[in-house]
Amino acid sequence: MDLPRLQRLLGGPETAWLLERVRNRIAAGRPLDASATLRSATPGQRRAAEALLGRRLRAGASLTVPLAEVDRVLRESLACPDGLAAAVVALTGPVGDKRAQDAALAASWQQVLAELDQPAVTDRPELASWPAMLAATGLLKRLSGSDPAIARQLAADIVRVLALLPSDGLALPVLAARALGDAHALDDGRPLTTLVLSGVRHLAGLPAATTAGAEGRRAAWAAVGVALDELSSRVLVLGLPGSPRGTVGRVLAAAREGGEPCVLTLRQLVRQVPDLGLDEHVVRICENPAVLAAAADELGPGCPPLVCAEGTLSAAARCLLRHLRDRGCRLAFHGDFDWGGIRIATGVLRLFGATPWRYDAVSYLAAVERSLGSPLTTGSPVPTPWDPALGEAISHHRVRVEEEHLIDQLLTDLRSP
Repeated sequence: MDLPRLQRLLGGPETAWLLERVRNRIAAGRPLDASATLRSATPGQRRAAEALLGRRLRAGASLTVPLAEVDRVLRESLACPDGLAAAVVALTGPVGDKRAQDAALAASWQQVLAELDQPAVTDRPELASWPAMLAATGLLKRLSGSDPAIARQLAADIVRVLALLPSDGLALPVLAARALGDAHALDDGRPLTTLVLSGVRHLAGLPAATTAGAEGRRAAWAAVGVALDELSSRVLVLGLPGSPRGTVGRVLAAAREGGEPCVLTLRQLVRQVPDLGLDEHVVRICENPAVLAAAADELGPGCPPLVCAEGTLSAAARCLLRHLRDRGCRLAFHGDFDWGGIRIATGVLRLFGATPWRYDAVSYLAAVERSLGSPLTTGSPVPTPWDPALGEAISHHRVRVEEEHLIDQLLTDLRSP
């Protein structure tokens, strides 16, 4: 090889574009029997190509160079007896096998997705489509900086977190410490947090639009029993007897004696097992604070135990309901007759063994016949396995009946022994 001559013919800045095109073809495993075309070639690039080939090229804005002719010139001139491919390596360095590299990279990303092939994901129908979504949207690749090694660690950490969800009432730092050994691992703004919240939305059946922003993220965590901290998560109760023992017991006893609602925080419910003063009682659960306020106004100290979910169950509400269930209490739920209420009911009935409280097709149709409610224009239908006819009725009538319309009936039940 005559390297100085090769440098003069092919190694200057005016032929750099040609070397790059040839490198790309070699890397892709494509033969060098085609032409390379450069649009809007400069006069210098045209002169360099003509000097390389030893002839004039067709005039025009674009420049076309036959690669087979370049190969022949290099061989015959002995500038590079082994031809164009060898010349490119001599001038620019070894050329990798792009097909092999792409195959290896694809295999690496398959290993990343394999990290999600764990019971914490595969055993949950709610997450069946989630790994494919991560791959299709490129979310995991983007948040890992397209580094398979980083993505694989992120995927493994996601599984560790999902394995502890849903929780019966954990603060987010506690969840992060238990799953990952770092209380700040799930702080806002971290790639892992974004990815875990993606899984949480699927696990809880929440549309992405409802979990945007700080309040949306709070609601998403709450839907799987996680609070951002022990004090902001709360549950509203009325009529829980409490006892003289323990701070929570005394607070509940005083509130019941005064016939007033009481707010319990997650901190109060997890720092020590509270004495709720209940064993094997019926405890009713409503969705809206207006029902609990009306019960306090009408029944006062005589109101039987009532818990208000205030929409999606908070971590504190989950913790309280678990305490009640573990003491043998029978839970009964009522909520709004709309798709949001159905989702809340599904979680309460499934997680805590509750039964419906006037929350069936018969009760809904009776309200519709009384012309209660308003048009149902939001939300997507979901099953009602405790009473399939309820979901069918709501889909058919498309009327939303809020609890506030049915307070008189609910109060009648609360007055009963």
